[in-house]
Amino acid sequence: MVVSGALANKPCNAGAAWTRLSWVLGLQRLECDVYFVESLAAPDGRSSEWFQAVTRRFGLEGEAALLQGEGKRVEGAEWDEVLGWADQAALLVNLSGHLALEPVTRRFRRRVFVDLDPGYTQLWRGGARLEGHDGYFTVGENIGGSDCPIPTGGIEWRPTRQPVLLSEWPCVDGGDVDRFTTVSTWRGPYGRLEHEGGTYGLKMHEFRKFLALPSSAPQTFELALDIHPTDEDDLSALREHGWRLVDPGDVAGDPDAFRRYVQSSGGEFSVAQGVYVETRSGWFSDRTTRYLASGKPALVQDTGFGRNIPTGTGLVAFRTLAEAVSGAEEIAADYDRHAQAARALAEEFFDSDKVLRRFLEEALP
Repeated sequence: MVVSGALANKPCNAGAAWTRLSWVLGLQRLECDVYFVESLAAPDGRSSEWFQAVTRRFGLEGEAALLQGEGKRVEGAEWDEVLGWADQAALLVNLSGHLALEPVTRRFRRRVFVDLDPGYTQLWRGGARLEGHDGYFTVGENIGGSDCPIPTGGIEWRPTRQPVLLSEWPCVDGGDVDRFTTVSTWRGPYGRLEHEGGTYGLKMHEFRKFLALPSSAPQTFELALDIHPTDEDDLSALREHGWRLVDPGDVAGDPDAFRRYVQSSGGEFSVAQGVYVETRSGWFSDRTTRYLASGKPALVQDTGFGRNIPTGTGLVAFRTLAEAVSGAEEIAADYDRHAQAARALAEEFFDSDKVLRRFLEEALP
């Protein structure tokens, strides 16, 4: 089978690399023959080098291809090899509908779309990319439910989860248990969403609601934050309220560094995109699965995921500043219990073997 997603399109974004790698390596663990294909409109040296470095690091030489347009190879396998993969594959796993090269996609016997950005996909970004697939999956587990306003567009969206490879993300004792971290962008790649007269905010709008957390909770809070210097008012506000800020390129600039950064933390604190929160989509961060797998408790903004995943121990959800403070205090009061529960949650709900085996059972006829 073939997995397609944005890797070179997101150079030096190690978190995004782990998202795609988890599908490729996870399917390999299930004894599937897996190839990775990416297309890029305007590749540059930085993108090409990143693609080459990541695929080589995880032993995907000869099993990955970076294409520009139709018929031009940038890195990895040649065009004709990619066409051969498509001819022989039982399935195209099209993450966010990334692969849209019709000469390639038409050759697959079966194509499934995996939505990693619920709300953005259905309200804005899907468009023509949704067409031509035989099945549709989303990590917004509540889409289609009566209390989730994200429109289905007449599509039967099957729920799935972000897989984590437990072998790549072992439980790690130690680290600074009082230092909660996350790796994030301030603005993100998308703009505000509007739907039926309402407007959904971005992650930065959610962060602003919790600026006072460091002065009220027992932990230290550190953000490996991609934020532009022109956002000087927000930078000043974060620092004034006691947030530690580090450059994600310095601490998490490649997949191994990203893993070390997560595993040296005491836990994760993070908010979510406004559309995930306000629609109660059930979205759950793949980054958070890696904290949980590492035995690091997660204190994260509620997106409605509690309907599908138990919360309260190891995974603590919050909606308000007061709930975030209370959750931080609860974790600090019994850290070892929360750390053990975090790993147990990863094993039960996000283990790539379980997630992807179920995915294949539903994706393949």
